[in-house]
Amino acid sequence: MADNLSEALKTLKLSSADSASDSVEGCLDCLLKALAHNNVETSEKIQEMGVLAMMPALLSEQNSCTPKVANIIAEVAKNEFMRSPCVEAGLIPPLVQLLNCKDQEILLQTGRALGNICYDSHSLQAQLISMGVIPTLVRLLGVHSQNTGLTEMCLIAFGNLAELESSKEQFASTNIAEELVRLFRKQVEHEKKEMIFEVLAPLAENDVIKLQLVEAGLVECLLDVVAQTVDSDREEDVAQLKTASDLMVLLLLGDESMQKLFEGGKGSVFQRVLSWVPSNNHQLQLAGALAIANFARNDGNCIHMVDTGIVQKLLELLDRHVEEGNVTVQHAALSALRNLAIPVVNKSKMLLAGVSDVVLKFLKSEMPPVQFKLLGTLRMLIDTQVDAAEQLGTNPKLVKRLVEWCEAKDHAGVMGESNRLLSALIRHSKSKEVVRTVIQGEGVKHLVTMATSEHMIMQNEALVALGLIAALDLDCSEKDFVSSNLVQVLHKLLTDEHSAPEIKYNSMILICSIMGSEPLHKEVQSLAFIDVVSNLRSHENKTVAHQASLTEQRLTAQS
Repeated sequence: MADNLSEALKTLKLSSADSASDSVEGCLDCLLKALAHNNVETSEKIQEMGVLAMMPALLSEQNSCTPKVANIIAEVAKNEFMRSPCVEAGLIPPLVQLLNCKDQEILLQTGRALGNICYDSHSLQAQLISMGVIPTLVRLLGVHSQNTGLTEMCLIAFGNLAELESSKEQFASTNIAEELVRLFRKQVEHEKKEMIFEVLAPLAENDVIKLQLVEAGLVECLLDVVAQTVDSDREEDVAQLKTASDLMVLLLLGDESMQKLFEGGKGSVFQRVLSWVPSNNHQLQLAGALAIANFARNDGNCIHMVDTGIVQKLLELLDRHVEEGNVTVQHAALSALRNLAIPVVNKSKMLLAGVSDVVLKFLKSEMPPVQFKLLGTLRMLIDTQVDAAEQLGTNPKLVKRLVEWCEAKDHAGVMGESNRLLSALIRHSKSKEVVRTVIQGEGVKHLVTMATSEHMIMQNEALVALGLIAALDLDCSEKDFVSSNLVQVLHKLLTDEHSAPEIKYNSMILICSIMGSEPLHKEVQSLAFIDVVSNLRSHENKTVAHQASLTEQRLTAQS
């Protein structure tokens, strides 16, 4: 075999000038046989003999040898060590050129060759994209959709290229959505559907393509897959149900595609997705809840959904997952409720429906993603709702848990949200009872720390809450204010030139509120606050300057 191979390689080098000769064809057959027998060794030999350099010339003259040449390149490029030599031999341009021919065998072997050379190389794949292979391949998929081999070759290529961001724009300018949906409709085999799914998922991350896929009818295909697989225990059906429902949720992440499917809440797709929530299938429950969370991305949709009773469906779903629940379903249902609670008109309706009671059942959760969404949902619900803020703020169990989570150093999101909810309970209730509960639950020190946050909105929320604590119950909070160094924190906020005007304003309001406490008053005097405040009288912000004058008068009067 080795002798035959060497002979064939020598003959090939000599006869390449006359590429259509029988001897060339015989040599190519010998090479293919040798590659099938021992690919690595044969590839090394081809490399040593410098045969790759002749390939561009052989490829450029289309004849009966062309598919064999492309096939040899495809086989050789299966080896990682041969890919760079293939590129250096200049094989990519003539191969790309061949994608325009009509011969199906040439197209198939050319696609394989390009796929193997560029396998796992983002830079080479990007080069192919810049050479315009995407529109060419999409066209091939349309023309040769009956050819199984070519179809698979195109799908594998799309799967690789779609991972690159630079490909999305090119894909969006072709009719890839229509072609893929058309192909998907025809498939019966699980493997084929999987291949198409693998292309659809990365493409559907692009908003323009999302809309194209929705318009091409992908959603109906996905709903069919769900209907066919929902009651099956077969592994491949379970996998397909997950892929189809995940893809459905992905399509809803685009604003235009989401609104198109919502159709003012009358859309059949919207209705079908709602029916997933009460299903007994965890994957469908999850997808249904996530879909609602996505539909709830604008106020109009949220108001419509709350008015049509979706909250009840979500609460029933959550109730099913309190004990030994599925964390992803809990997280998704809470996300949906949080989004639905954003419009002001929805808050009281959702509170009446008992949302806060159901959400509180998850206080015992040890899962940070669930904790985070639970906190966000409650914070949205009590915004501007005095009674609800008072009811929750006087719940010692809730306040105790919030104080625990304010110390969750490993989970910044949970820590931030629990601080914000603690502050919100005080700010929206303005209740002495809530302030008492927070003081008893040892929450004051966390609000003082929150005032030093790097996020201005959190600093502000903390200062307003602290101001209310001081105004409503200075006697009980005095000890906590002293031990948490509140006065030093305020001094730092007022002297820091980067502090926003509202931070300076609220800090001065708070200073005035704590002057009734002897130990705090002493600290204010010892840190020479009068000088600090006096400097702020010339602040460019008129409200800050005015408050500085008032605060200075107050400090002077009490000194």
